[in-house]
Amino acid sequence: MQRIQRICADYGRFPGKIGPLLYLAASLSGCEAASDPAAVAATEPAIAHQCGDGYLTTELFGALETEVRWTAADLECEGMPRPDGDGARLRFAGTIGEQKPIAFIIALPDLQRGDTGKEYISNVTVIEEGNGRFYSTADSDICWTDIVALENVRDSVASVAVSGLLYCVAPLSEVNGDSDISIRDLEFRGLLDWNAS
Repeated sequence: MQRIQRICADYGRFPGKIGPLLYLAASLSGCEAASDPAAVAATEPAIAHQCGDGYLTTELFGALETEVRWTAADLECEGMPRPDGDGARLRFAGTIGEQKPIAFIIALPDLQRGDTGKEYISNVTVIEEGNGRFYSTADSDICWTDIVALENVRDSVASVAVSGLLYCVAPLSEVNGDSDISIRDLEFRGLLDWNAS
């Protein structure tokens, strides 16, 4: 249960495609946040988020086998602080194969405003949004992120474009199943708004 609650904490506050998924996640993985019918009813339809010159590239192996080459035109991206000042999280979403929607959530507990550097421990979740399958590092320290560049955007010091490289040394296990996926070096550029809530 602790593993599931941690995963829920890292995606539950995102709007867009994640919100409607929460109702399904409640029955599949026990997320307490998802079991609130009022919260589900209040969720707005998914909207495209402007990613500027954002991108995400990687290769997936195992239960999902595909090459991902998303540009800003293919991509939804957003980022915000985690609860209680516990770093930040980034979300990237798009489609693979025959328009199968998936999302990557990268939680960076040690990242603070203005930081760049190497080997930030990262909690990673990959979600097949069409069928509610979740793959996650959970409590295992198997993924790290190098934050290589930050650039202010939207004329605000709180909103930044963040570029980085994530690498994992072991597969991400399926939360409520027995499959897994492996992520080959994932490069990204996305948005992080330190004032978002």
